[in-house]
Amino acid sequence: METNEHSGGWVEKTVKTERIFDGKIISLQVDTVELPEGRTATREIVKHPGAAAVMALLDGKLLVVEQFRKPLEKFQVEIPAGKLDPNEDPIVAAARELEEETGYRAEELKPVSAFYTSPGFADEKLYLYFAERIVPGKLNPDEDEFLQVRAITMEDADALIAEGRISDAKTILAVYAWKLYRLTGRI
Repeated sequence: METNEHSGGWVEKTVKTERIFDGKIISLQVDTVELPEGRTATREIVKHPGAAAVMALLDGKLLVVEQFRKPLEKFQVEIPAGKLDPNEDPIVAAARELEEETGYRAEELKPVSAFYTSPGFADEKLYLYFAERIVPGKLNPDEDEFLQVRAITMEDADALIAEGRISDAKTILAVYAWKLYRLTGRI
């Protein structure tokens, strides 16, 4: 349950919002806020429509994609994910992204978690789903997406984390959820 309630009276009231940039994926705004004691401060905020990701197992291995991430200037191994379209149900986005990026469809998606990726400066909320029963579908990456699809073992995942080739929060969370699932049989 989401709430805007607080327990200490220290909510920052927005006094002014200045739109700086509107792009295809994100927008940037600078808010002037009133602090609890009356002074003002600025907050740089990235607005994002949200995203969905899938922790999909194929024959006991985790489906991942490897791609170049320009902000990091390096290749990263990640679980399939993508942004939500306007008013899109996250489970629909998760199913779409899994098939587009890996060429597999999930017979069933189970929710794992939903979390904010960087609440200090962004409102992006990511929805993580689990799929164990997957079947071949149609690979259809976005026209500007160049991906290599792999199925990795848990040992591979641990090594990729140690090497820094898996370093994003959603994939690390998925790897630890996978470990928990292997130990308990529950997601």
